[in-house]
Amino acid sequence: PHVQWRMRSSPEESVDDLDAVAADLRTDLPDDWDRKLADYALAQMPVYHVKHLQESLTGQVQLEHLSENTFGSLTPRRDYIVFKRVIDWLVALSLAFLLLPALLMVALLVRLTSPGPSLFKQQRMGYLGKPFTIYKFRTMVQTEPSATAHLEAAITLDNDNRITPLGSFLRKTRIDELPQIINVLRGEMSWIGPRPEAIVLSLWYEQEIPFYRYRHIVRPGIAGWAQVRQGHVAELRDVHSKLHFDFYYIKHFSLWIDILIVLRTIRTVITGDGAK
Repeated sequence: PHVQWRMRSSPEESVDDLDAVAADLRTDLPDDWDRKLADYALAQMPVYHVKHLQESLTGQVQLEHLSENTFGSLTPRRDYIVFKRVIDWLVALSLAFLLLPALLMVALLVRLTSPGPSLFKQQRMGYLGKPFTIYKFRTMVQTEPSATAHLEAAITLDNDNRITPLGSFLRKTRIDELPQIINVLRGEMSWIGPRPEAIVLSLWYEQEIPFYRYRHIVRPGIAGWAQVRQGHVAELRDVHSKLHFDFYYIKHFSLWIDILIVLRTIRTVITGDGAK
């Protein structure tokens, strides 16, 4: 939003009304355009590769082919993976001690306000494509889905009538995610990363979306770039868009984007945006 694109058909056209110039720098431009782009840069007019500019404006990677030209390297920085794992574990251990009384109180409230266990457990697709069991406070009434309803049962709908009144509050404040401290301590999850999907959904997406499995190259997270930008989605069309956010996170896998996600998550917790 608020960006106007104005095409230039000749290098002789004035750019005085522009804030920046964008060009497809992957193509072999004519010599007169090459010289003009150099002149723009010397005149301190910002000149961007259009693909990078679109990524920075949208926070998404437009995935076409799984190639080194797109990602630079298919493996994220190993040093940051190790650093992030150490920080994740230390933060999780500290919060486990600090929040234990509050977590026990929430668990008791869940048991008292609706029949069923306090914790919800589900198999999710995890790091390097390995399944694991995720833990959350139960926010829905406990049902026994039929054998043909597993896919539908795994999807949370808008205004889902299975969500309990307490569960709605826990979801909006993201308190229901706190038992995943266990998953972080085990090394199955990170505080920040692509959200892990239920096995049945992940297998469905893998069949329908090219390169979907690549999102498992980093540990799944309690909070993620797609969640703070897009919120909760499950429809195939929306998941394809979410995948672009996930790949943007992987491409820019670093401390700065993790800090940005933490700040946006705090805002999301305060406002309750994106919860279902």
